[in-house]
Amino acid sequence: MLSGRRLDLINPSPLDVEIEDIAHGLARVARWNGQTVGDHAYSVAQHSLLVTDLAQAFAPDWDQTKLLAALLHDAPEYVIGDMISPFKAALGVDYKTFETRLEEAIHIRFGIPAQTPKHVTRTIKRADHVSAYLEAVELAGFEPAEAARLFGRPRLTPAQSRAARRWIRPLPVREAQDAYLKRFATLAAG
Repeated sequence: MLSGRRLDLINPSPLDVEIEDIAHGLARVARWNGQTVGDHAYSVAQHSLLVTDLAQAFAPDWDQTKLLAALLHDAPEYVIGDMISPFKAALGVDYKTFETRLEEAIHIRFGIPAQTPKHVTRTIKRADHVSAYLEAVELAGFEPAEAARLFGRPRLTPAQSRAARRWIRPLPVREAQDAYLKRFATLAAG
């Protein structure tokens, strides 16, 4: 990692996880394999910010720890990249176990329970699906009906829609990285 840490991918240690490495990597990993509109790729860092805003809109009573879990929901992708679910399944290895070990190390490093409670995971997944729908329609050229078939059609209040629109535009890498680090600092401090 750029921080100088060496991360054992088979047995990752929380001591080798740094938020700067995560933000750096996620700001450079393109969602939709880079097939989005704009001068810049739409990054996993921006997607993570969008999911966090949506999760907060869906669960306004959430504490900072749950919101931090939302921000870090795709954090393992700083090491392994963003792969679509069918491709993960086609790899033929126990990819989910590998990803889970890395996620657990990240969670422990930042004071989040290693296993996210099911009710928190459900809200994050809901936000993730809404995000995928919005990204597909706004950035990746999908027709609304096609995106609805794949991700479900979101039903958002005006406030939730405003929260979502904030991050639906590809940013330069440095801006996405800085925004991710800033949100992390806010959540980690609270």
